[in-house]
Amino acid sequence: MDNKFDVIIVGGGHAGVDAAYVSSKIGAKTLLLTIDMSKMATMPCNPSIGGLGKGHIVFEVSALGGLMPQLCTKTYLQARMLNTSKGPAVQGLRLQIDKFAYNRAAVQALSEIPNLVILDGLVGEVLTHDSESGRRIIGVRIDDGREFYAPSVVVTAGTFLSGVIHIGKTRYRAGRRGELAAYGLSDSLSHAMNVPYQRLKTGTPPRLQTSSIDFSKLEQQPKQSLNYLYEFEHVCVEEKSPCFIAKTNEKTHDIIRQNMHLSALYGGSISGIGPRYCPSIEDKIRKFPHQPSHHVFIEPEGLDVDESYPAGLSTSLPLDVQIKYIRSIVGLENAVITKSAYAIEYDFFQPNNLTHTLESKTVSGLFLAGQVIGTTGYEEAAGLGLVAGINAALKSASKNPFILSRTESYIGVMIDDLVVIGIDEPYRMFTSRAEHRLILRQDNVFLRLMPYAKNLWLISDELYQKFLAEKEIIEKSIEIIKQSEHHLLFKLFHSFDFTDEIKAQCRSQIEAKLIEKDINVSALSERALLSIHAEIRYHGYVEKERKEVEKAERFAELRLPDDLKYDGMQGLTREIQQKLIKIKPKTIAHAQLIPGMTPAAISILIFQTRFIRARGIDE
Repeated sequence: MDNKFDVIIVGGGHAGVDAAYVSSKIGAKTLLLTIDMSKMATMPCNPSIGGLGKGHIVFEVSALGGLMPQLCTKTYLQARMLNTSKGPAVQGLRLQIDKFAYNRAAVQALSEIPNLVILDGLVGEVLTHDSESGRRIIGVRIDDGREFYAPSVVVTAGTFLSGVIHIGKTRYRAGRRGELAAYGLSDSLSHAMNVPYQRLKTGTPPRLQTSSIDFSKLEQQPKQSLNYLYEFEHVCVEEKSPCFIAKTNEKTHDIIRQNMHLSALYGGSISGIGPRYCPSIEDKIRKFPHQPSHHVFIEPEGLDVDESYPAGLSTSLPLDVQIKYIRSIVGLENAVITKSAYAIEYDFFQPNNLTHTLESKTVSGLFLAGQVIGTTGYEEAAGLGLVAGINAALKSASKNPFILSRTESYIGVMIDDLVVIGIDEPYRMFTSRAEHRLILRQDNVFLRLMPYAKNLWLISDELYQKFLAEKEIIEKSIEIIKQSEHHLLFKLFHSFDFTDEIKAQCRSQIEAKLIEKDINVSALSERALLSIHAEIRYHGYVEKERKEVEKAERFAELRLPDDLKYDGMQGLTREIQQKLIKIKPKTIAHAQLIPGMTPAAISILIFQTRFIRARGIDE
């Protein structure tokens, strides 16, 4: 077999799968190396995809031609739009997924790509070559001694880098439950890039036998009416399996408190830093001692399996303690644990050692994506894998890189945060991380990003033509509505509560206007209607935000005076003042990356700097 490729992907998790998919679709001869190809795109933790902030990433992966959204459409069990009491910019689509069907669909999809080769193999070493121009990647070596060569290598090793599983005082080497870890690759990468690796940790709840749960004692989540998912095409969404809500109680909390010393997390066995926004049940009890109960979401793992996922009960306590506290919860009195919960520690590399293409700053052609650079979540991994895969393919063909800015996408926000600031805890996406949320909505994602996918040959001509038809109808509708400012049509689209009733009236009114102008209304999808509403409802705010973006981009390289006094600066919150004093940003672009920084604060910094320079105080 030929051992020379354009791109090699190391790891078949969510980052690796999307990296391999886009790399091969672009035309690169791609090799995907994974420990067990039958477990590609496995969901080792929650059987769901999306949510607040995370859902935006999946929409963006869809608009850019990635694989994850396609798999979601084929394997979802339930769809919910979160945060519907708030505006469209901060809502988030979340899908319950049949994790076993998802895995099978991923294997099937990748196996059908002609220029993608998938092999079982544990990579232990990256191969590099030094020359006068610097160090570059040339390939990898796997555990049986075979070597494979490529000018671009993407490492997406997830939790497999020196992974150690903890269950109480028990610990053993593993990349996931029942799977080998990669020992040696961390040292090889560290030596190649000349940077150290650090430790992070994450965890997962026990799994429960569905037939042992008394659902009559639990609250069933209400259904929602939706007719689109992450893909561009319309979908008749149906609920195939419901989710339920249980609650912990004082008895549950007492059992955990009494056994806290047996937790690997609090017993000193774990040194890695865990995700702030996905705490273990021990963390919740310790940090919120006066909270009488915590929600537990009982989610199906699949349609054809007798197993459920109790979201909210992640732990590293021993199995016997897990059984006790699980059975203290109403509805779970007779619950059978099919798989114990565990925590896992693993190596990662600081992402600020990478460029915005996710390429190493010190090794040309070496890309990293996913948990190996400190993120947490399937969605973040897929977004990073997609960008790394695109750039690896472009690099191998000596083409210009693909870079998303933080003003045009959540993926751009994430990469900017990671490669400029780095992390001190596992990174998770939230809408609050994006300064320009109003223009980075779910409903306008295809308008923002699909042209990139077309230029990269990641979507079909047929799909792009459908997109252009929807784009035209959105633009024409907005034009018509703005001309009707004092009429019912404008008032309907300007409504704050975009209820089903108002939505129906809006559709009826705008379709009539479009038909009058001989415009085909078949492209007026539900998502397009929401996009029109958002553009009308938030027009003033959106225009202001776009001007702020243009201003920030224009002054991105403006150097801030070294002696600029942030303490007491009028218009800045005390929190932002303190962060500026601590970080001392060099430029406006650097200041934009500070967590919590706002467009208004950036405007103040630009004004103050220009004012000082105008007075000749600073060079």
